[in-house]
Amino acid sequence: MTFLSRLRQPLMCGLALVFSLCFTSASAQNFVNRQEGVWVAKDFRFHTGEVMSELKVGYTTLGNPANEAVVILHGTAGTGAGMLNPAFGGELFGPGQVLDASKYFVILPDAIGTGRSSKPSDGLRAQFPRYNYDDMVSAQFRLLTEGLNLKHVRLILGNSMGGMQVWMWGQAHPDFMDVLVPMGAMPSEMSGRNWMMRRLIVDSIRNDPEWMNGNYTTQPRSTRFASTFYAIATSGGHQGLQRLAPTREKADALLAQRLKEEPVRDANDHLYQWDSSRDYTAWTNLEKIKATVLGINAADDERNPPELGVMEKAMQRVPNARLFLIPASDQTAGHSTTGQAKWWKNEVESLLKVAPRHAR
Repeated sequence: MTFLSRLRQPLMCGLALVFSLCFTSASAQNFVNRQEGVWVAKDFRFHTGEVMSELKVGYTTLGNPANEAVVILHGTAGTGAGMLNPAFGGELFGPGQVLDASKYFVILPDAIGTGRSSKPSDGLRAQFPRYNYDDMVSAQFRLLTEGLNLKHVRLILGNSMGGMQVWMWGQAHPDFMDVLVPMGAMPSEMSGRNWMMRRLIVDSIRNDPEWMNGNYTTQPRSTRFASTFYAIATSGGHQGLQRLAPTREKADALLAQRLKEEPVRDANDHLYQWDSSRDYTAWTNLEKIKATVLGINAADDERNPPELGVMEKAMQRVPNARLFLIPASDQTAGHSTTGQAKWWKNEVESLLKVAPRHAR
């Protein structure tokens, strides 16, 4: 048995922990005027210099386009529509809720490489341009300005990968929004455990003989293994996982459940998504941010540990910013905590009542 085979067996376990919030089907709640579409960006130029004559950008919207707009950005390998799950959208977009879709025009884009947006599995496989977060933000901006004809939005809120992109938005387009809410994300460059674990996902797929340089005929098993390993290692929270798995028997049962729940993903799409964070940083130009910033992180976030002090240093450099740190408990879920709006929705509601509106 090979080393990779031995690793696969015990560890194909738990990306569902990180992404269950992203991939759970939308709640039974009927959101106001839900629409789904694909806008095509012509001659899209990637940061590599490669140009795609037609880049598809998928999106979901709620509400009336005449209302004030808010933008919601999803995490790695998620989709815009995935943010309509009960724990996230079900707490935010319903009648009387903080981002009530009858009062706001809610826009949920699919990042490059996911959902209905262009991705390697559309046909180019490993020949697809090696995109990064800059390309994702560029595609989002073109969707909003060219596709939806928006000149300004009230709020851009994002979680995990989406949170990192929120930091980038504030610097790339400082006059485009009033409020920024980056969640489960730091503006510092990809580093430490977070990057090393992402490298292991990418490398385990690329080094799998079943990957065949991206030309596989069946999905390489390493994709599921690497993803579930990463989820258990970097999400769930110490107290949260101990509550769910207080004994070895219960831990094994939870592992078996996660293995069963983990969906089969396209290996190229998945590899590209994780690799896209390789050169992320939003640290250099924090002073350029003009919007009011509410950073939201969890005290037990394994990927963005508060003890590093990064967020406190960042907040000092942003003209109008504060940090809300969700306390850790056996009810929180580490990096997945910010995917549950119940912990922070009141903070966003209070901010929207007082945050100034900038000139359009």
